Order: sequence, then C-alpha cells, then structure tokens
Amino acid sequence: MPTTRKPPPFWTQLVDLILIELTNWRWSWRSLIILSMVSPLASMAALGVFARDSGLEALSYVFTGNIVLSLLFGIEGNVQGHFMFMRLEGVLDYFATLPVKKVALLTAVIAAFFLLALPSLLATIFIGSRILGISLVPHPLLIVVIPLCALPVSGIGALIGLKARNYAEAGSLNLLLTFALLALGPVIIPPGRLPNFLLLLGQFSPTTYASSALRQVLLGPITGQLAWDMAALLGFTAVTFTVVGRLLQWRRD
Repeated sequence: MPTTRKPPPFWTQLVDLILIELTNWRWSWRSLIILSMVSPLASMAALGVFARDSGLEALSYVFTGNIVLSLLFGIEGNVQGHFMFMRLEGVLDYFATLPVKKVALLTAVIAAFFLLALPSLLATIFIGSRILGISLVPHPLLIVVIPLCALPVSGIGALIGLKARNYAEAGSLNLLLTFALLALGPVIIPPGRLPNFLLLLGQFSPTTYASSALRQVLLGPITGQLAWDMAALLGFTAVTFTVVGRLLQWRRD
C-alpha cells in the first residue's frame, strides 16, 4: 500500500522556490537591472530640466514618480512576463502537481523579482537624487515602504500574466497599464497641475499612494498621510492577491 508523504513545511517550500526562481534568471539578471534603471534615470534627467523652474515640489514628484516607474519596469513587467511564460508553457501545471502551496509559488516569484530589482531601485534613488539635486532624508520606515510599494504592482503583473491570451497581448496590456498608472493621479506631476478628473481617478491607483509614501520616507517630512498610504497599499495588495489566488488552478493546496 503506497504511503503518503507529508509535504515540506511552508517556509521550506518558499525558500526552495525562491532559489529556483533566482537560478532561472542567473544569465539575464544584468539586463533586468539595467532595463529598470536606465528608463527612470533618463526620465528624471529629461523632466528635471523643466521641473527645476517649478521648484522643489515639482522635483520631488519627478523623483518619486520615476522610482515608481522603476518598480513598474523592474517588478510588474517581469512578474507579468514570467507568469505568462509559466502558464503557456505548462510550468504552472507542473508546479501544481508538486507538494507545494500556490501561495508559496506566488510569494517566491514576487520575492525573487523584488530581489533582482532592488539594486537598480536603490541606484535609481541615489543617482536620481544627484541628477535632480535633491537631498535625501531617509526614514527607517523606508525598509517597510519599498516592499509595500512593490506588492500591489506585482499583483497587477501576475493578473496580466494569468489572463492575457498571448505574449503580444500581455506586453501591450502591461505597457498600457504602466503609462496609465503613472498618469492617473499625482505620481510624477504635482496635484496642482492636474485636472480634477485625474486626481479623482488617482485615488483608485496604487501608484498614487506609493509615490506619496516614498516622498515622505525619502525626502520628508513624515505626516499622518503615510499611515493612510500604507493602508491603501495593503488594501490594493489584498485585492490583487486574492484575485490571483483564485485564478491560479491548483491540484494540491
């Protein structure tokens, strides 16, 4: 009579899956880092030329808005592409047959791409502050805010990867959403320069709260708005991850 093996503990599953994901990208991690750093820095340099005449507030929005852009390129886009590949090539079906939880796989993919994107994100912060002539005043909450900003955009990337019909559609949707998430609300542009309808729509975009939170923990001062920003990011994360969990078909959970 065959015996049923007990699945490994959740943390063992998670560590093993993270190592698998990081190993998959051992040949291309350099290109991932460069891609998610060059575009935001180029955007900072270009927009900074015009923002300097508008004062420090405009520069601060250009700065944190392009950090959000780095997250969108470095994490959302890569998570989207990876889930698309795993779904179409049968990798998700393979993982579903293993004694691992789908939440462990989802967490591992996001954690791996976050680790791969972190060097370019930090470089964007430090180099970008020099380009724009902004003095950084980092707050200890930065170590909480950065991962929190990455979570909802990761969930959006996973949703695109699980629902798009093909690679071309996924890429188009991801690019469209990237620009939409930057345009909706005061992400790169200060609120005083945006029409009311964009400010209203921005309240339903996670990038609005990510940009606000990053501005406070990188440039200061910390206000009560930070608690609301973090709560909103957690809410967007809960919604996107719940939907992703329901879309993932799993034989074993």
